Amino acid sequence: MSTTLQRKRETVTAVARRLLVAASPHIRGPASTPVIMWNVVASLVPLVIAATWFFGPSALLVIVATIAGAVLTEHALGKGTTITDGSAAITGILLGLTLPAGLPMWMAALGGFFAIAIGKLVFGGLGYNVFNPALLGRAFLQAAFPIALTTWPAAGQRWWTLRGDNFAFPFMHPRTADAITAATPLGLMKFEGKPTGVLDLMFGTTGGSLGETAGLLILLCGAYLAIRGFLNWRLPIAMLATVSVFSLLLNMANPARYPSPLVALFSGGLMLGAVFMTTDPVTAPITNKGRWIFGMGAGALVVIIRAWGGLPEGVMYSILLMNTLTPFINQATQPRVFGTRGRFAIKAAK
Repeated sequence: MSTTLQRKRETVTAVARRLLVAASPHIRGPASTPVIMWNVVASLVPLVIAATWFFGPSALLVIVATIAGAVLTEHALGKGTTITDGSAAITGILLGLTLPAGLPMWMAALGGFFAIAIGKLVFGGLGYNVFNPALLGRAFLQAAFPIALTTWPAAGQRWWTLRGDNFAFPFMHPRTADAITAATPLGLMKFEGKPTGVLDLMFGTTGGSLGETAGLLILLCGAYLAIRGFLNWRLPIAMLATVSVFSLLLNMANPARYPSPLVALFSGGLMLGAVFMTTDPVTAPITNKGRWIFGMGAGALVVIIRAWGGLPEGVMYSILLMNTLTPFINQATQPRVFGTRGRFAIKAAK
């Protein structure tokens, strides 16, 4: 009798393991969150290699510091539940790619801490954050250390040369005063009226943040994610197309002041932001119509800030501002529910 009961219990347990009670939709893809996250990490590796090629060991030092700050914060404050899914590593890498190569490592690590602690865990952890954590960490560093965040190492230095005082002690003045710095292509165009060659922008042989290198390579990495289904192509296409259209109109009106569409597309952090920041599945809209609106809004804000703002770059602020509108975009673009007319249910005839 006990043997029969035991067999029945084992059968029920086996069946229960195959059944999952959950809210719709019930169709699940083969990719899990860790699979997606680590594929994104893999797609970022070529960008890290390119940044290291152009900016030397300083690039690796900054990116390692941001990754360490993000992952250690996730481990210490995130209850260890998502430490292996790759999300903290993505935040650290993306944050590092938005920073200059000469930034002290303690600042970079502090940015990683802020990105995870305030940008992610305060809201409830993975899947609940309102803002892109990497951009929020970058915004914090921009506000806290504006001089360090706008000191751009010049391109063409010897590879082994540090691009700044990466090993500076916290809250101490830099010891290296002879670092070679230069304006970014956007800064040259905005404040001095000097354009930069399109090929230099495409292949990354210019100054700027680590992620402003090799725009073509960023597009290839994004194409890999789109082909694998880990990136929604509507968001970057909408953002880049909007920047192209508005940049063309401004350039036609005043070519001496406003850059051409190709220069606008491949300069600054636009490619990195469009491909890897707007496509964050947590902070972007969930509807296709909403994704078009989000991308076009972000692109329009980029052009507005670049053309009439006090800063030469506006990708970070444009995406963060659109993040605040994501809940409203989702609400306004809800698809029609089956059996309803518009957003109102069809009342049964009496």
